[in-house]
Amino acid sequence: MDGITYKLKSKIRVKITGRKVDNFLKRLMVSKIELLDIKVLNRKELIVLIYKEDYNKLLELKTIYEVDIIDYKGLIKIKKLININKIIIISVLIGLAILLFLSNLIFSIEIIHTDKDIRNLLIKELSNYGIEPYKFKKNFKEIGKIKNTIIEKHRDKIEWLEIENVGTKYIIRVEIRKLIDIEKDYTKRNVVSKKAAIIKKVLAKNGEIIKNTNDYVSPGDVVISGEIKLNEETKNTVKAEGEIFGEVWYNIKVEYPYIYSEKQTTGKKNKVYAIKLLNHTFELFNFNKYKDKYIEEKKILNHQFLPISLVEQTQREVRITEYVSTEEEAINRALEKGRMQIESKLKEDEYIIEEKQLKVNIKESTIVLDIFYSVYENITDYAEIVEQTEE
Repeated sequence: MDGITYKLKSKIRVKITGRKVDNFLKRLMVSKIELLDIKVLNRKELIVLIYKEDYNKLLELKTIYEVDIIDYKGLIKIKKLININKIIIISVLIGLAILLFLSNLIFSIEIIHTDKDIRNLLIKELSNYGIEPYKFKKNFKEIGKIKNTIIEKHRDKIEWLEIENVGTKYIIRVEIRKLIDIEKDYTKRNVVSKKAAIIKKVLAKNGEIIKNTNDYVSPGDVVISGEIKLNEETKNTVKAEGEIFGEVWYNIKVEYPYIYSEKQTTGKKNKVYAIKLLNHTFELFNFNKYKDKYIEEKKILNHQFLPISLVEQTQREVRITEYVSTEEEAINRALEKGRMQIESKLKEDEYIIEEKQLKVNIKESTIVLDIFYSVYENITDYAEIVEQTEE
């Protein structure tokens, strides 16, 4: 019998009292009761440790001797402890279940942006995908999919979006896309820099170039002036036209899991009716369940106030192949993801100049990468020239 089996096997420690207990001890040995431990206290008392299944046999042999159980060992002791403390154990388990339930709920959502319209837009979009107070948390893959869908849907407004889970709260960070307002057709204007950058190229159609290649500019700095000057004196004011290209910089944070998967449909599909309660789904009479699937669903019935509904689902079976990355592979894939995130914002004549990995952190089964990018980008913007009148 190995050590673990011996420790788990139920045993009883008993105290035997009577005249000449050594005679009773001999009787136990003759009866082939296995004595695991013997402690002689005196001529009238001894303590023995036996297996639980031998206890009834010992009672049959005791005759004039007194037998008292003083301790239990192994599985029987665990069962008795559980039985004695069952109320405490049940309370702890219920408490843990409640804690687990609450820790997987989101109680608040904070959107970090000053524009009220952008905040309202995101609240509505996030709600469409189940990201709202008192709903269950989404996993890493779901968050990524939701984030990309919202950016793609509102590409004209949203340039960058991050959804971060902090405890029972989602923190949403967003950067809006700054577009040149083509409706503002100023008669007299300057061409200015839209961002902090180092100038790489200036193409002027009208106006006077006053910044050179490799000059640093801040947002709003005039690069092509609409004021035509001679000997420091303004001779004419025109509508400056042209484009500015500069090197701008981004620091981004990218998360990528060590374990990733690829999904492929098998061609099989199934129609199922289900009841949805909160974020839980209970399928009705589904005798052909798929382990992994894509689901398209439409509501048949829903309650106006309670989070419960009856839905019809079209389930398509998918085959999932999982891959486990090494640290180097995960870093490379995170870099690729970051590169795609930057390139998705760029126009045809814009490109990444330099990419630099700054810091690597391991967070549970995910790698978190801080990446620096310098980007060749169109930084053209316009500012009206307001001429001062003499009083």
